[in-house]
Amino acid sequence: MGIALASLISGIVALYLHLWKLGLTGSLACTESHGCELVQGSRYGWFLGFDVALIGTVGYTLLFVAAMIGVWPKNEDERWPNTLMQLLIWPAVLFTIRLKYGEFIVLKSFCPWCAISAAAITICAVLVLLDKRRLNRLGPANA
Repeated sequence: MGIALASLISGIVALYLHLWKLGLTGSLACTESHGCELVQGSRYGWFLGFDVALIGTVGYTLLFVAAMIGVWPKNEDERWPNTLMQLLIWPAVLFTIRLKYGEFIVLKSFCPWCAISAAAITICAVLVLLDKRRLNRLGPANA
């Protein structure tokens, strides 16, 4: 449930950032240093021609759906929802490291909205590992 909550919050934040880039939300609520605008408008705000916020919106939506399926009573002790979440989370962790490098090292800036996403994917990574450990303790019956 923690993964579902973290992905829901981050998905909403990513959607907000994407809608801002489309010009649908007015001004971007950010710090006085305007780090959000700098980061969102930089080359790190795009990946292979796609808006990073849109990628986040889609990714967090998929993770939310996988997490909700995983908490269904019939699936709570199954391994496949955890595997699916790991397939979504670990590439996102690597992508986040790339984005944080660009934000902090290259741009020397800070976007609090991006920090929410980084914290959420880190929480998701920890929770998916804890769930994997729980499933391993259940034994091979669920393999």
